[in-house]
Formats: sequence, C-alpha cells, structure tokens
Amino acid sequence: MEPEPAPQEITSLVGREVYSNNGVFVGEVEDLRLDMTDERVTGLALGQINRDLFDDRLENANGVLLPYRWVRAVGDVVLVNDAVEQLKTADDD
Repeated sequence: MEPEPAPQEITSLVGREVYSNNGVFVGEVEDLRLDMTDERVTGLALGQINRDLFDDRLENANGVLLPYRWVRAVGDVVLVNDAVEQLKTADDD
C-alpha cells in the first residue's frame, strides 16, 4: 500500500500530471480530497482529463475524482492503476 504523503508534500501534488501504469495520460491534479477525521488523503481531483478515457462515461465533465488507493507512485508525475481497467471492473460488478 502506498504511504500517505507527508503534509508538506500534499500541496506539491497539485499541478502534477497523472499517468496510468501503461503510460496513458489520465489528467492533472487540481485538488485533493482529505478525510480530516483520519488525517489522510482519500482522493485526487483531476482536471484537464484525457477525453479518450472518460468521455464515454462522463459527458461534459470538467474533471474526475480518483480514489487515492489507486496511486502507485508519486514522483515528477503521479502513477495510478490503469484507469480504464479499473472502470471496466467497476461496471462488471
């Protein structure tokens, strides 16, 4: 499981590009969803989303909220599980 970012690192996530494990651009971090009770990040609010990934599901949406548990690595960019595979899995349930 990916460790939660330290408080000073949280704001540094804003503006980073997000890619899937397969190297597909997903979007750009615009904001974070926080659980203040547990003091942890629970989601990434993405803007400038990849329309090829999301337009079939989210017509006219300006962004998406990805669960933080999908984050695999944080560096110059944020790597997440393959978003398309995750969305298809959610549909199959």
